[in-house]
Amino acid sequence: MELTILMPCLNEAETLEVCIHKAKTWLEQNKVDGEVLIADNGSTDGSQAIAEKAGARVVPVSLKGYGAALGKGIQEAKGRYVIMGDADDSYDFSNLGPFVEKLREGYQLVMGNRFRGGIMPGAMPPLHRYLGNPVLTTIGKAFFKSPCGDFHCGLRGFNREAILALDLRTTGMEFASEMIVKATLNKLRVTEVPTTLKKDGRSRPPHLRSWRDGWRHLRFLLMYSPRWLFLFPGITCMIVGLAMAAVIIAGPVKVGTVSLSLHSLITAAALVLLGYQSILFAIFTKVFAIQHHLLPEDPRLNSMFEYIYLEVGLVVGLVMVAIGIAACSTVYFTWQSHAFGSLNVEETMRVFIPGMTCIIVGVQTIFASFFLSILGLPQR
Repeated sequence: MELTILMPCLNEAETLEVCIHKAKTWLEQNKVDGEVLIADNGSTDGSQAIAEKAGARVVPVSLKGYGAALGKGIQEAKGRYVIMGDADDSYDFSNLGPFVEKLREGYQLVMGNRFRGGIMPGAMPPLHRYLGNPVLTTIGKAFFKSPCGDFHCGLRGFNREAILALDLRTTGMEFASEMIVKATLNKLRVTEVPTTLKKDGRSRPPHLRSWRDGWRHLRFLLMYSPRWLFLFPGITCMIVGLAMAAVIIAGPVKVGTVSLSLHSLITAAALVLLGYQSILFAIFTKVFAIQHHLLPEDPRLNSMFEYIYLEVGLVVGLVMVAIGIAACSTVYFTWQSHAFGSLNVEETMRVFIPGMTCIIVGVQTIFASFFLSILGLPQR
């Protein structure tokens, strides 16, 4: 079979029949060997009987969630290609030709783009149209270099085997983002075609919850991009902290009417530590995600670990600790020479703060080296 038209369903009795009719009519008119498959997520309004009467195949899905229903539907699909779309009559199942053409050309994921195809009055809430979708799509394109201009279009086609190989995990609305992100990261051939969105035909409110599901999409995008979540903020903190420390470590500095002194040096040290810890988190997350096949292999990371391994990390960490102890020791001997009495804080803290920072960074490096070894790197 060439094509499965897949619709997730949860109490769609009002619109399900018309969606199935449009899909089956399109298959017949275009002489495409296909089926209509309904992934039912526990409907209680008789949707299952309506679907079967209309000539669709119904697959029950016990695990709740939009992603769970689609995941099960993709597994059960008989078609080489799958076109998925909501069963609320907001997408045009009578105009699937552009999707099939692109799939036949060899594209493995064909996204609909509602902003290019047209959004009918009342079809999309202003919050989604002007804030939610544009912001999340922009983030997705920036983080993952995806070619898709509408990350959350529910009408999309794909090569079934290629998508199954991605091992999609999420069960909620973020399933839509996971498919695009993993397809892009795994270098699948991705394109998009214009599609139209009209107002759905339901009298009840949609299952989508704007803020909750928007946060789930954003959270997923952040978790799948350790660079943007941890690495880039960490590098920024370290650069700012080191620059501040370099300016004020020798003595107080006046910037206009503002005097930068010890408190600023403590802030600089805190930024360095925070940034270094964030960079380590980025490495931990990336290694863990690759080990558990959540992200594809990263050749740059593998190259780095050819030169940086446990013993190198231990040596670097111990050197940092030694430098820090040496700096702090000078403060101790100064204190001892003053019979452990009062010291000139302005002078001693400019040595003690960098010294303690070196010790902490060294210890973090030692612990991080052991932790990366536990995670399984370097691989033989």
